[in-house]
Amino acid sequence: MNPDDPITLDLSDHPPIEGAIDTLRADIANTQSTRRKRFADKFFIAALSSIPWVGGYISALASFQIDESTFRENELQTEWLEEHHKKLERLKNTLGEIEARFQTLGNSIEERIESEEYLQLVRKAFRVWDAADTDEKRQYVANVVTNSGGTRLCSDDLVRLFIDWLALYHESHFSVIREISKNPGSTRHDIWTELYNTNVREDSAEADLFKLLIRDLSTGGVIRQERDVNQLGQFRRKQAQRVPKGMAAGTMKSAFDDKEAYVLTEMGKQFVHYTMNDVVMRVGSGDT
Repeated sequence: MNPDDPITLDLSDHPPIEGAIDTLRADIANTQSTRRKRFADKFFIAALSSIPWVGGYISALASFQIDESTFRENELQTEWLEEHHKKLERLKNTLGEIEARFQTLGNSIEERIESEEYLQLVRKAFRVWDAADTDEKRQYVANVVTNSGGTRLCSDDLVRLFIDWLALYHESHFSVIREISKNPGSTRHDIWTELYNTNVREDSAEADLFKLLIRDLSTGGVIRQERDVNQLGQFRRKQAQRVPKGMAAGTMKSAFDDKEAYVLTEMGKQFVHYTMNDVVMRVGSGDT
């Protein structure tokens, strides 16, 4: 940008400042009944209250509209407004998408969605949504908000854990989870081949990263090695395996081992169910 050029900020898409939040709320709930609007307002306020920059953005926008000439002298403030205008539009789209998906779940979910327990999950989830770097993770947050409102397949304690996992794990972790979910019993070699399909050295940074992903998800309780179970669901001990003839003596297990199979834990399956599915079974269905 040439320092001599005038700084411009296109606010043509903005409603007047006194109606900015009201307009956003109306876009989400303008077709609802009175009771439905009350629900939408509670959800809307819970989501916005968890995102600290919203208030600052509205205040800065008000200052701009009151004294535009001052803002034109400050390039940094102008760019900050432009960036947060984009973020507010993204937030509006996410809230609108969730509200539209709620419509498909029927009226039986209203009591759940208006409960303080659920609104606490909404606040926690949108803090993670705001910190997310990618649309993929933001979509997973939107999914868990929708699905935890529309289903009671697991406890709220587990849903809180799933939100923590969304904050903790990287998209590379999610790609491993998706692959194991799609192909239970995959070995490390299978997972690596499906995701990257390239040969790397055992002492490479790529191998180190892959081992880290598997270790994070294993210690975090998302995936585990496949094991036999008895009729009571107890895991059977693995029998010791002899080192195959021809294996190099003194070498460690490969980062891309093709012997031990991996599956999702039961928590991992629920995590996939809540975060990677758009809409799961509704409250009150015979299968919940």
